[in-house]
Amino acid sequence: MYEHFYGLKENPFNVTPNPEYIYLGENHREALAQLLYGVREQKGFIVITGDVGAGKTTLIHYLLEKLDGNGHTKTAFLFNPKLTVNDFIQYILKDLGIKAYGQTKGEHLHILHRFLLNAFRKDEKVVLIVDEAHGLNPELLEEIRLLSNLETSKSKLLQIVLVGQTELDKTLAQPEFRQLKQRINLRYHLPPLSEKETKEYIEKRLRIAGAKSPIFTEKAFREIYIKSGGIPRLINILCDNALLNGYALDQKLVDQNSVREVAKDLKLMKKSPKILIGSLICLFMVAGILLFVYLQKGGHLIPIYKEALRGFQYIKEIIYKGASTIF
Repeated sequence: MYEHFYGLKENPFNVTPNPEYIYLGENHREALAQLLYGVREQKGFIVITGDVGAGKTTLIHYLLEKLDGNGHTKTAFLFNPKLTVNDFIQYILKDLGIKAYGQTKGEHLHILHRFLLNAFRKDEKVVLIVDEAHGLNPELLEEIRLLSNLETSKSKLLQIVLVGQTELDKTLAQPEFRQLKQRINLRYHLPPLSEKETKEYIEKRLRIAGAKSPIFTEKAFREIYIKSGGIPRLINILCDNALLNGYALDQKLVDQNSVREVAKDLKLMKKSPKILIGSLICLFMVAGILLFVYLQKGGHLIPIYKEALRGFQYIKEIIYKGASTIF
């Protein structure tokens, strides 16, 4: 709708994981490096976690492209873990291109084991990637653990990557999953993008979509980062709506006010760290005044006035140091 107005050939902020628009921040590159290392060195279990919309699925699609393109790796990608155990095994077989003869779980496991041994003899690696792994039920999670028992005396036959939200860490920390937790050789938590990376992310997507000149002001970039928290999915939604709003207002350069307006409509009114720090300062000032009044009325002000003043000054310095660290 707004593409022609801004000189774009397509919408740069679709939330689908388009590999053409891939942006790897520092932490995304590190996560990818760990994934590639884990597969190459046949580490067995790898766990990747991150907040909702942090870019986990996009990262996995990028990994799949790299693995499927090298000719020495076969992959099975499960994007919906809400399956029964037998359906789960059948899904893996079909995704690996294996004809699933037989009906029972035992028969399917035998077929899978034979396939893995054959791949091992040909020096091929087989990788199972489970997205949305935080939604796995305990029975299926235990079945995945048992699949890691498929091994030779030298190496694992199946590399397993679990990708999920931070709830996955809580699940794995439960006593009943301690055996699975002990088998995890690599794990990485994917944090949000930094402010600098948020700007680079937006600019890259605009550039790929055909932008020839700036579309967002510097203050708009800052506002997008504050309101999105550096979460790529929220960045996309904010930018898409901000461009639509700018188009409606005949605004060739989207400013921070447009971003604030759409953020309010989307209920993304995150408080700036500066506001939070300012609130803390006010809180301590009020507390100090109340303490002053109380001590003055009680006649205890003079002996401890200097100590209280020093304490208040110390607290204020800590707050300002915290502010300078953030900004």
